[in-house]
Amino acid sequence: MPDPLDPRHAVYAGSFDPLTLGHVDIIRRGAGLFSRLTVAIGVNPEKRPLFTLDERISLTRDVLADQPNVEISGFTGLAVNFVRECGAAVLLRGVRTLTDIEAEFTMSLANRALDPQIETVFLMSSEKFTHISSSLIKQIAQLGDEHSRDRLQKFVPQEVIGPLLWKYHEE
Repeated sequence: MPDPLDPRHAVYAGSFDPLTLGHVDIIRRGAGLFSRLTVAIGVNPEKRPLFTLDERISLTRDVLADQPNVEISGFTGLAVNFVRECGAAVLLRGVRTLTDIEAEFTMSLANRALDPQIETVFLMSSEKFTHISSSLIKQIAQLGDEHSRDRLQKFVPQEVIGPLLWKYHEE
C-alpha cells in the first residue's frame, strides 16, 4: 500500500518561463493556505523554453527566498506523477480567464483519472494579473526599447528583468 498523501502539502506546477508576478501571487497565496508548497518547474518537450530548467529554478528561488514553506524543484513527466512522488495530496492551479478555466477543467479530469487520490485546487488570479502571459512578457523584452526595464517591472519580479533582457539583447 502506498504511503498516505499529505493534504497540507500542495504542488504548483508550470513551466514558469519566465516567472511572472501572477505566478508569484498564486505562490504566495498558496503558501498561506498550505503548510508546505512545492513549486514544480516542468520540462515540456513540446516547448522550446527561453530559460533553461536550472535558470528557472535559480530565478524562482531568488524571488521566493522569503517564503520558508515554499520549495522549488524541477521535474519531467506528468505533473500528477510528480505530486505523488512529493507525497502531496493537492495540485494547485492558477486560472486567469475563462479560457484557462476550460483547459484546466479538462486537465483536472484527466489528472483525477490518472490518480484519484490527488485533488486539484484552483486559485483565481488577482485581477491586476489576469492579462499577464509569458508570450506578452517575451514580446516586451524582445521588441522593447530603452524603457523595457520600467515596463517589465509591471509584469515580472525585479530579479527576472535583467536575465530576461539579457536573453534577447546579449546572446
